[in-house]
Amino acid sequence: MHIELQPDKRYYSIGEIAKAFDVNTSLIRFWDGEFDILKPKKNAKGNRMFTPEDVNNLKLIYHLVKERGFTLEGARTHLKEGQKKTLDKFEIISKLETIKTQLMNIKNQL
Repeated sequence: MHIELQPDKRYYSIGEIAKAFDVNTSLIRFWDGEFDILKPKKNAKGNRMFTPEDVNNLKLIYHLVKERGFTLEGARTHLKEGQKKTLDKFEIISKLETIKTQLMNIKNQL
């Protein structure tokens, strides 16, 4: 999974998030209600605006539920019990995937 979002933005709309994860906006709204680690701000219209931290948490949720096959309850429990350790491992894996993509791009340019 490689999520492409603009790194310099402070907030992302739910549409941008859904497109980046290739899921429906309803799934993002559902996860927002199910996982306490997601805390998007809401603008005057009530639209969710996700911070880069929320995006990282969504990446972790996506990884647990969609890639590893956790149930929602299992993912919630996993996040609560080993949140720091899980986040550290996930961040390392994400950084390695980014480096791999960059190296593949360099290789293709040669």
